[in-house]
Amino acid sequence: CTGDTQRARTDPAYRRALWVVIVLNLGFGIAELLGGFLARSQALKADSLDFLGDGSITLVGLLALSWSAVARARVALVQGLFLGGLGVAIVGNALWRMLSAEPPEAGLMGGIGLAALAVNVIAALVLSRFREGGDAQARAIWLFSRNDALNNVAVIAAAGLVAWTGAAWPDLAVALIVALVFLKSAWEIVRDARTEMKHG
Repeated sequence: CTGDTQRARTDPAYRRALWVVIVLNLGFGIAELLGGFLARSQALKADSLDFLGDGSITLVGLLALSWSAVARARVALVQGLFLGGLGVAIVGNALWRMLSAEPPEAGLMGGIGLAALAVNVIAALVLSRFREGGDAQARAIWLFSRNDALNNVAVIAAAGLVAWTGAAWPDLAVALIVALVFLKSAWEIVRDARTEMKHG
């Protein structure tokens, strides 16, 4: 979800839309991560990584428009490794909590999940007018924002199950699923960065 660097060079409207999405993703990613600790929700922590990952990768893509391809690839490699490390930490923490699982605060968890869904819907709407016109990368970014909303729906559903059952397993299950999907994305970032560095 890096944005089309060529289009960003020439289309100010597209560049402004990406900046809006960056602010939404990074700002809410930090807020959701803090909320995950407050609510003791692993699912919120895992979902926050998706916001932080999308926002940081797109931010570097815009800031690095004048950089060489190799320099951008090196930054992407560091980002991929860092985000992958966060994902592994979330998975490890969720597995550890299975041994002494304590239900999260379902109300706070569900409320933050609803706010996250709203942020992703806003991001998708901001990008929706760029999804047509033959620009595959712009459409891909819009689809990423739309698909991210599915993670938020899963978090909201998990909060409902936590409230209903009084158990921690729905939160842990969603956290593992979201974190594993995120780790796959982090691996793809690292793989693509290494390929670009190799070929200069």
